[in-house]
Amino acid sequence: MTGTEDISAQDSVAPLPVNGSTHSRGDERTPLLNNQNRNVFPAEEAPSTHNDDEQVIIVEEVKGFKLWLILCICWLGVFLGAIESTIIATLSAPISSEFHSLSLLSWLASAYLISNAACQPVSGRLTDIFGRGPGLVFSNIFFAAGNLICGLAQDANVMILGRVVAGIGGGGLMAIATFLCTDLVPLRNRGVVQGIGNICYGAGATLGGVFGGLVNDNSSWGWRLAFLIQVPPILVSTCLVAYLVRLPPKVSEKSYLARIDFTGAFSLIVFLVLLLLGLNAGGNLVPWISPLPLTTLPLSLVALIAFIIWESRAKQPVIPVRLLLDRTVFNACMVNLFLCMVYMMALFYAPIYMQVRGSSATDSGLVVLFAPIGICFCSIGSGYVMKKTGRYAILAVLLQLASAVIFTTLKEDSPEWPLMIAFLLLGAGYGAMLNTMLLACLAAVDHTHQATVTSATYAFRSVGGTLGITIASAIYQNVLKTQLSERFGDLPDAAEEISRIRDDLDELKHLPEGWYDGVMASFMEAFRNVWFAMLGLVILGLISVSLLKQHKLHSTLSRNESD
Repeated sequence: MTGTEDISAQDSVAPLPVNGSTHSRGDERTPLLNNQNRNVFPAEEAPSTHNDDEQVIIVEEVKGFKLWLILCICWLGVFLGAIESTIIATLSAPISSEFHSLSLLSWLASAYLISNAACQPVSGRLTDIFGRGPGLVFSNIFFAAGNLICGLAQDANVMILGRVVAGIGGGGLMAIATFLCTDLVPLRNRGVVQGIGNICYGAGATLGGVFGGLVNDNSSWGWRLAFLIQVPPILVSTCLVAYLVRLPPKVSEKSYLARIDFTGAFSLIVFLVLLLLGLNAGGNLVPWISPLPLTTLPLSLVALIAFIIWESRAKQPVIPVRLLLDRTVFNACMVNLFLCMVYMMALFYAPIYMQVRGSSATDSGLVVLFAPIGICFCSIGSGYVMKKTGRYAILAVLLQLASAVIFTTLKEDSPEWPLMIAFLLLGAGYGAMLNTMLLACLAAVDHTHQATVTSATYAFRSVGGTLGITIASAIYQNVLKTQLSERFGDLPDAAEEISRIRDDLDELKHLPEGWYDGVMASFMEAFRNVWFAMLGLVILGLISVSLLKQHKLHSTLSRNESD
């Protein structure tokens, strides 16, 4: 079947019971993108279902122009959602200055990332019920509305609201795009397609800050245009999604609302919001001993326990916790956690390392750009290897292990080329990891759980990224403070000078006489501890990936044993 054929001519479906075996699938298939309002199968041929059962509709594989058009629409959302996650890096200062609110600085990033991470895990279950198309339309509208609110905001509170709304939409854009690829592309070919999606994400996340800075510096509208310029393409994407993406959701005799696990969804969202809020605030917005982290972090643990207990008993859970008992799923999720921590630690602290040594922000950015180059090559490369061999390997972790080893060798006088190689390997390992670990999870579960297990991997990625930045910040600040105090604590006015050094790198240009060598040694020791923490996390990832079990990557959507 090609993209130009009349797909509405196909009239049959292949329903799959949730609790059925993967070997009992029928031979018939559904039309891919025909009108959802029609009956997916004749009433007299409809399979019997129990009240708590759902049936999966295996769509017919589509190829050619229509497939790539749908995927490109999805990848546009992924690219813009990734840009939105880092665009604030260069815009937070001018935005905070316009609203005369320095406290706004940290919340601009946190508001987006927290709402983004909170909505991703529940999007799998919700789009199983309501359909991928409506889910993408909803996400596009929220993303466009959030950017419009930001671009037109007249006070700080409205600005934060816009970031929250955009985060809800952006999380859905990235997660549902992955679900849709899984619905349309067999696992054997899935790696190559997901590799291209990873390139869009990596390119967007890396270029977000650059894009924001360029728009702010070269437009009379300033930072507002950086948000407003994203609205038109997203609205066009919304129209195309509404017209093209009409995959049938799971079939059930129960009503939509009866199939939503409100308690599970609420407890999961509360857990993620409280956890990420506490981790983002602690040591950044407020001290760790302040009421905010001391309250949110314990409450997040309570919400997690409540979520696990409830989901283990729920008939139609948001994320079936029993899936995490599978050896492959659990270890793949842990690899996502550890290696996302490593990636974010390097992405945030390598530029600081370079600027401490005297490099400009531009030079630091150019070195970091080697990471998306690695992502591009290994996202596609790992997908091609899986397509040819039908197996996923541990190469991704080995690449990041090599990168972490290079980081641990860096000194004050190290040339830039080892850091470039380290970022190239880091990006290569990261891109390959995102691809292979997702495929490992998808291959380990039945087709009916593909969206929910994908949601679980996104949750581990989000928590991993936040944990990585938090742990790196704690190590860096504590080691730096200790080293500076040991070297200069007995000198007059040392406390004030040490505080200025920790808060402002420009203070390195105005150090008291005799301080420079000791200050640089203190910084290098702080960075060295961060690098070795990265190495330890990669080793944990290597242990986890070695425990994966190889599952067959089927070359058809129906996953017949013979394919």
